[in-house]
Amino acid sequence: MHLNSKLLIQKYGLPYFKDGLSILEIGPDNIPSTIQQMVHNNVTWHTLNIFDDKRLTYSNSAEYSFPIQDNTYDIVISANVIEHVQKIWKWIPELARITKQNGLVITVNPISWNYHEDPVDCWRIYPEGMKALYEEAGLKVELSKFENLESMALLNRPYNASKMWPGVSLGKMSMIKKLKLRIGYPVMASIDTISIGRK
Repeated sequence: MHLNSKLLIQKYGLPYFKDGLSILEIGPDNIPSTIQQMVHNNVTWHTLNIFDDKRLTYSNSAEYSFPIQDNTYDIVISANVIEHVQKIWKWIPELARITKQNGLVITVNPISWNYHEDPVDCWRIYPEGMKALYEEAGLKVELSKFENLESMALLNRPYNASKMWPGVSLGKMSMIKKLKLRIGYPVMASIDTISIGRK
């Protein structure tokens, strides 16, 4: 998971994780995942992916029909997954289906990241697109915004669109590019959307 996605989850997502909740993470980046390691509450954490991995709770899952009963999880979260889902209009309702009533669906997706197959790369979605998908799935949108938080974390200054253009993570920038940014040259930065919807 790149730095900006992690920072968005930390700022906007983590406050929703409370003791005793049941969580499903779709497409974790590792076991335990980056997100799971960020959550310090006492929660039940399950994982799902379309790939085969014995460490997952649900391995080799169908993409649009999870082997999970309706209304099972308090929070269903995915980070940097939706861009790899071909039929997002079928996928978001499946996330909503397995979420408990009054539960949350949280997604983070890149807007500016380079093309990357895993196994496919299909979408870059701004907040208005995510709102439409969430609402169509019966979720009430509590938050959907795009932002770069890396500039504060790495450079101690807020995102400035005139000094950065969409691209890869500042965390992957060379020291020379970071120096150029500090002295006023524009550089690429990761811009991501985080969306939180309540069922």
